[in-house]
Amino acid sequence: MTSEVRLPTNALVILVGPSGSGKTTWAEEWFRSDQVVSSDRVRELVGAGEHDQRAGTDAFDVLDLVVERRMRRGLLTVVDTLGLDRVRRRGWIAAAGRHGRPCHAVVFDVGERECRRRNRGRDRPVPAKVLTGQLGRVAQARAELVEDGVDQLHELGPATVVAPVFAFSPEWARRQQETPMTLRFGLHIPTFDGPGDSSDMAGQLSTLAAQAEEVGFTSLWVMDHMVQIPQFGRAWDPILESYTTLGYLAASTTAIRLGTMVTGITYRNLGHLGKIVATLDVLSGGRAMCGVGAAWYEREHRAYGWGFPPLRERYELLEDALQFLPLLWGPGSPPFSGRRFSATEAVCYPRPLQEHVPILVGGSGERRTLRLAARYADACNLFGEAEVVRHKVEVLHKHCREADRDPTEVTVTQLSTIVCAPDRDALSDRVEALRGTETAEGWMARTNAGTVEDHIGRFRAMTEAGVQEAIVSLRDLGHAGAVERFAPVIDAFRPQ
Repeated sequence: MTSEVRLPTNALVILVGPSGSGKTTWAEEWFRSDQVVSSDRVRELVGAGEHDQRAGTDAFDVLDLVVERRMRRGLLTVVDTLGLDRVRRRGWIAAAGRHGRPCHAVVFDVGERECRRRNRGRDRPVPAKVLTGQLGRVAQARAELVEDGVDQLHELGPATVVAPVFAFSPEWARRQQETPMTLRFGLHIPTFDGPGDSSDMAGQLSTLAAQAEEVGFTSLWVMDHMVQIPQFGRAWDPILESYTTLGYLAASTTAIRLGTMVTGITYRNLGHLGKIVATLDVLSGGRAMCGVGAAWYEREHRAYGWGFPPLRERYELLEDALQFLPLLWGPGSPPFSGRRFSATEAVCYPRPLQEHVPILVGGSGERRTLRLAARYADACNLFGEAEVVRHKVEVLHKHCREADRDPTEVTVTQLSTIVCAPDRDALSDRVEALRGTETAEGWMARTNAGTVEDHIGRFRAMTEAGVQEAIVSLRDLGHAGAVERFAPVIDAFRPQ
């Protein structure tokens, strides 16, 4: 049984094997022609045909340049040569390394007898003595590839191209199946550009929230922006005011928790913000969460006439908020005096239904943001994949210990954009329907587009890294079935 050759969308793939081992046939079966860099094709380009051996040096010079440029751009690149020249292989591996791209190698070891049989059937067979030399170098090349630092060495098999975050998902998915871990999921709604016009938004949002609650999402988040941000659309794309939207969604749901990811601390007077969150908590039956951050979108501030103080001052205001808001929601009406905000009395009636409204701090900055989360917050929100998250969690826990606080008191959440499909064929259909003019591989990598198994593996790795709630922004949320397609991932992490 042949094993899957699983390749990231930005990988360099070096094919290694003697003449007649099937490298070109395999490359043509599993990759588009624009993804394959062939020494024969380049020799034909710079010489008098693909068999013009006199053009070999020039051909490899061009091939090396092409590999370098494609690695710079992060394009999946399959190098179809004999792959037996260690010096050249090292050059390609180095090119991948310079640009932070993974390097994979596929060894074509089909056996001497089969190789010779195929060679004899060629129009221009390689001399038997030359083929003998090539066959003798395959085992040595295999050992050298490991020594020279390829990220993964594959035996021949069918190829599957996946977003880089899913390179090792099958192994992690098997771990989740064999020894399940639990993980909560939140749904992030960053856009409101579904089918129809503004008059359809209310009904679509209500339906979406009900679906999210039904399939098992435990929290629902909207961005707190007045102008759509570049990461998700154009400035003139529709975006609803966050807390008005959350109030509406509170009436459309019964159990899911509601919050912003996250409120820019400069957008509202802190007392006003606290009053809004308290009202949301009362009207939702105690389901409000308060997400806050230091704010960053200067254009939005200028457009709405808000001041945009230096980052140091915004962090000071954020720390004031983290101290003031629990005071506002608590007993009595004490005065508050912070570094950037003061109030003669922290008064709020009705108080939130929750004894303590959870506060989440958004951002992964190790020196200031995570320190504030460790000192004051109930949750933090991180970006990045499992290894990055693992490091951030270690930093968070260090800050907790320095603040004499139990690290388990701060919930770790992680936010990412994804596309989920039940299988490879369905995923390919989703990619083609949504990618526009972007390459399929580039779009898959940017949106973390993968199958249910891919996502189960990725989120298992996140769970082991310390994530307790994964918040997902479904890139195809405006299209029918997006929430339901993600449901099997949620099911895989439910308590047993």
